[in-house]
Amino acid sequence: MSRPDVVIYHNPACGTSRNTLALLREKGVEPTVVEYLKTGWTREQLQDLADRSSGGVRGLLRERGTRAAELGLTDPAASDEAIIAAMILNPILVNRPIVATGKGVALCRPAEQVLGLL
Repeated sequence: MSRPDVVIYHNPACGTSRNTLALLREKGVEPTVVEYLKTGWTREQLQDLADRSSGGVRGLLRERGTRAAELGLTDPAASDEAIIAAMILNPILVNRPIVATGKGVALCRPAEQVLGLL
């Protein structure tokens, strides 16, 4: 069943992202798939996802394997605005996979986190 109200912000190179997408499909959900490394982000998108998730802007920041620390984004003094601006310029700084449904938004690491959104 197609569920346009379920969106996965997906990086096909990421095993956890692929596993989350597979789990959704296993549960009969065909989500809208957004390959954010291709489409990029807007300030509004990121702020909305942060507001709807429990981790806020910092919860969406990917630190491992990125330049987040080098850019000063892991510093507690870094503002949400600075983090979002960096994420717009460098989409790889956004952790994945992020799933949004009518029940909320979650970073689905591990993939099973998505079950709480269905």
